[in-house]
Amino acid sequence: MNTLTKYIGNTSKVQTLNKSGVDSIKKVLVVRPNHRLGNMLLTMPLIQEISARFPNAKIDILAKGGLAPIVFQNYHDVGTFILLPKRHFNELFKYLGIWLKMPFSRYDLTINAVKGSSSGKLLTLLTKSRYKVFQNPEDNLNDPKDNHHAKQSIYAMRKVFSLKGSCDTDTSFDIPLLDLKLTEQDLKKGKEILNSFFENSKPTIAIFTYATGNKCYSSQWWHLFYERLQTEFTQCNILEILPNENVSQINFEASSFYSKDLMEIGSVMANCSVFIGADSGIMHLASASGVPTIGLFTGRIVNYTPYGNFNGAFDTTGTELSDWMDRIAEILNSTPAHEPELH
Repeated sequence: MNTLTKYIGNTSKVQTLNKSGVDSIKKVLVVRPNHRLGNMLLTMPLIQEISARFPNAKIDILAKGGLAPIVFQNYHDVGTFILLPKRHFNELFKYLGIWLKMPFSRYDLTINAVKGSSSGKLLTLLTKSRYKVFQNPEDNLNDPKDNHHAKQSIYAMRKVFSLKGSCDTDTSFDIPLLDLKLTEQDLKKGKEILNSFFENSKPTIAIFTYATGNKCYSSQWWHLFYERLQTEFTQCNILEILPNENVSQINFEASSFYSKDLMEIGSVMANCSVFIGADSGIMHLASASGVPTIGLFTGRIVNYTPYGNFNGAFDTTGTELSDWMDRIAEILNSTPAHEPELH
């Protein structure tokens, strides 16, 4: 598929839009045909960028599975969700029906949200749209040191559309952060849940000990980490956020919180003082909740590290336990009165 779609979009040209051109962008489609939580959350900065660049736009999202309507429920500029089935062979007619529908859909702008996605490029090609942003793997969009997957689509859009005529000199917009846009009601509920675990006013360190595949650290590794946390941060509560699988790499030794409601999980983490976890969708959910987030990686750190808001990451193959503890202490000392941001 990558070979077949390699040259799609190679003829895209830079468009410089004046004020009337910007105002004319009223219907936008973001194409991200993936069902994973982390990948959907990493689309948040692009949605915010579109809203900032094109204030008259209503944004439709073409995704896979049922997560998109959940994570974007507080994004008021998002209109319709076009949802491919998670397992397309189980719902083949529905899957094909959406593909057949796209050539008859009309948009002012269609954006393939991830570089090199074959299905994303094909769907972008099929959709009727005045302007299209395809993203190609060979595109030289930005500083090669900054290949973060949440930022690539923004660099691509800035290359095709620039309010000042050159994306290289357009600094009027910072790269947006991942943001669940939690409401006051969400945060209040999260605080009530957190307070039900601890009868004190100590800051809370949240940990997430699970991940998929080779991103998951061993039970022994996490036990050493947890014991060190207890020793170093006696002034803090420790709360383990449990995965959907309801498993714990520290054998449930810490107070633990389990929920299948993603917004509820985010609201609880938003009321914590720091989050530490391996590369996973929950790590990105923590970042989107606004809690200072530390990601633990054994690879792909450049593409997926949490950024902004005291966030950061460590390659655990080249750093030590003391480095991670120092960073946690730095965050706790820098944000002693961490309060979640209201929307």
